[in-house]
Amino acid sequence: MKILVADPNLVPHRDRFEAMAPPGSDIRWLTTGVPEDELRDAEVYVGSRFTADMASTAEKLRLIHVAGAGTDKVDFAALTPEILVANTFHHERSIAEYVVGAAVMLRRGFLSQDRALRDGVWATAVYDRSLAQPPTLGEARIGFVGFGHIGMRSWNLLRAFGCTAAAVTGSGAVAPDAGLTWAGDTGQLNRLMRESDVVVVSAPLNDHTEGMIGAEQLDELGPDGVLINVGRGPLVQERALYEALAGRAIAGAAIDVWYRYPSGGGGGAPSDLPFGSLPNLLMTPHSSGITADTFAGRVDDVTGNIARLQRGEPLRNLVAR
Repeated sequence: MKILVADPNLVPHRDRFEAMAPPGSDIRWLTTGVPEDELRDAEVYVGSRFTADMASTAEKLRLIHVAGAGTDKVDFAALTPEILVANTFHHERSIAEYVVGAAVMLRRGFLSQDRALRDGVWATAVYDRSLAQPPTLGEARIGFVGFGHIGMRSWNLLRAFGCTAAAVTGSGAVAPDAGLTWAGDTGQLNRLMRESDVVVVSAPLNDHTEGMIGAEQLDELGPDGVLINVGRGPLVQERALYEALAGRAIAGAAIDVWYRYPSGGGGGAPSDLPFGSLPNLLMTPHSSGITADTFAGRVDDVTGNIARLQRGEPLRNLVAR
């Protein structure tokens, strides 16, 4: 079976991939481009981008496997019904660590303390009596906007601190043993924001959720509240978020997902607004799930599906057309 691997994120795990692929696999690592002659007789393509031109060239293709969650760069309309498309996740543990780390940093004021001390200012209640003693994370009420794999894994870590939590989802349903104080549909979003100290946003982005958090919801979160967005940038209205942070309508935020991404080379601002000037914002470049653990798990999923394909067994994580 000829397998093309066109995802450079898997290169650090090349030995693992080749050891777990079915015996006799012909694996080609093509991370700088996919020549037509390589694609023409490939049976499996591993990568995030698959165009109509590639589909017309691939005469023997049976499986496109994205080594991640997003399949928006696959031209499904160009694929014949025989070509399967699968994806994989495995980022929830890494993202959960980010959520907890950001929550501690922002709730305890470590981010602003770091910036102040670089300027010689000891911004703590011990040296500045005008500053309040911050609460621990364990006292926090966590609000989850979306409660899928990321929300559940984050909650499993946060509950160990002693936090309480509630969630809103599209359907309003969560597992009965989730251990939440309450759960509801997105019609109760304002209540969730009002009752939470830390809000974790991990909902999917669609026509119903885009811009669901705006100025009204951020005002409900309040001046002591912290927002952590690990879902998609446009779930939170861009200008409303900037103004809430700049005007201290909320205490702070950690934003890992943005409104503008680089087209190549890894350069460029993540927004037209000057988020980088805000002292109460932790900015990260969509890196919360980028760990060796994430991609090792994805290699296991991809090679497992390739082995199932060779054996004629049902594949996991197939993406509906």
